[in-house]
Amino acid sequence: MVFNLPVLLTWLRIAFIPLLVFLFYLDRAWAPLAAATVFGLAGLTDWADGYLARLWRQESRFGAFLDPVADKLIVAVALILLVEREASIWMTLAAAIIIGREIVISALREWMAESGTRSKVAVAFIGKLKTTAQIIALIFLLYNQDLFGVLPMRELGVAALAIATLLTLISMIQYLRSAFEPE
Repeated sequence: MVFNLPVLLTWLRIAFIPLLVFLFYLDRAWAPLAAATVFGLAGLTDWADGYLARLWRQESRFGAFLDPVADKLIVAVALILLVEREASIWMTLAAAIIIGREIVISALREWMAESGTRSKVAVAFIGKLKTTAQIIALIFLLYNQDLFGVLPMRELGVAALAIATLLTLISMIQYLRSAFEPE
């Protein structure tokens, strides 16, 4: 197993999961800000681990495996927490689409790798855009309060989650098309 700063940042993202859950359920006025901050820091480690691995030429097969696993785990946990709190069909549907897409694309990539055609489903720009929209939406929804008493973070989070869900569907369709295009 490889140990370098990029891989440690990825492990940190996984280690943030129990802290996120704890803060989400903590009955303190500052807890929503703390939960949103932890999730935001996790989003920064997602960017930083890949950037540093490329910059320092510390890319590894293990890091390439662990990074998307960490991303999917913390996003899925955040969505599950929000589904429980919101108990709405729209939040549940968005979470099901986002989590379902991640399972489908992960399985597709594994299948394509076994057939030697994994490059057909390499990460695309829309996937990065989707991830950014998800991170923003989840930070806002975890915070769930008006910022400075004025900015409606929950409503902005719902709108960002709708955009993220749409991008999720579009990216899944693009990946599936790429995978099944004739050679």
